[in-house]
Amino acid sequence: MLTWPAMAVLFVFAIFPLLIMFVDSFKSDSGAAGIVFTNYARFFSKSTYLKLTGRTVFNSVLVTVISLLISYPLAYIMAKKLKGMKNIIMVLIIIPFFTNQLVRVYSWLIFLQDGGILQSILNSVGLVHGSLGILYTKAAVIIGLVHAFFPYMVITIYMALERMDNSLIEASTCLGASTFTTFRKVIFPISMPGVISGIMIVFVPCLGTFVEPRILGGVNGTVIGTVIEDQFFEIYGWNFGAAIAFILLAMVLLSMAAISKWGKRYEE
Repeated sequence: MLTWPAMAVLFVFAIFPLLIMFVDSFKSDSGAAGIVFTNYARFFSKSTYLKLTGRTVFNSVLVTVISLLISYPLAYIMAKKLKGMKNIIMVLIIIPFFTNQLVRVYSWLIFLQDGGILQSILNSVGLVHGSLGILYTKAAVIIGLVHAFFPYMVITIYMALERMDNSLIEASTCLGASTFTTFRKVIFPISMPGVISGIMIVFVPCLGTFVEPRILGGVNGTVIGTVIEDQFFEIYGWNFGAAIAFILLAMVLLSMAAISKWGKRYEE
């Protein structure tokens, strides 16, 4: 009975609005009566939306891979190599969470724009001559998304490595294993629960993000999230927007199920 108030709040503020959107997704924006499937048929019949779906998935995978490549060495150094400094580094990683998302994105906008700070630095050292041409490209979107999500990956991997018994590494070394073999057969498999959690925390939100692609990518940054935003706030095609939102929700649920199933093989 003690869980009933929380369940009631969850139903009223989370599940009930989703049910309303689900019903609206079967309504026609043209005003046709009854339940129709035109919104879903419209999405799957136009190659534009399918291409945007592929771009969204590709961006999410790329951001996840880059975040993993950046986060794992950093998390390992923090957990196994540093002593007093790891808390300071963790604070520096968490600090961006205390700033507004728009502030972070517009900071990257100023940093990456032609004539901005990055161009001035690269021109001064002779690496680049002229404009950068990074802003309003896919590269700018990826940079912004990696900056937004890689701290989650660092934290989950760090927690997994911090719990690992250092004697396992010492035993592997004493048995003659090389550094690479120790990492491949001892360290990485033990840290896989943290890696799986990090992949889920990064990949799933990337599927629905729209702020970074909208501001940093412009037209070239259009993804499914920006299409949904346009349907609700620009075009006012709420029913079609609801259908796309539920298609995206299905993608999210399938991704979570696949990642969870993959991660179960590494559970103790």
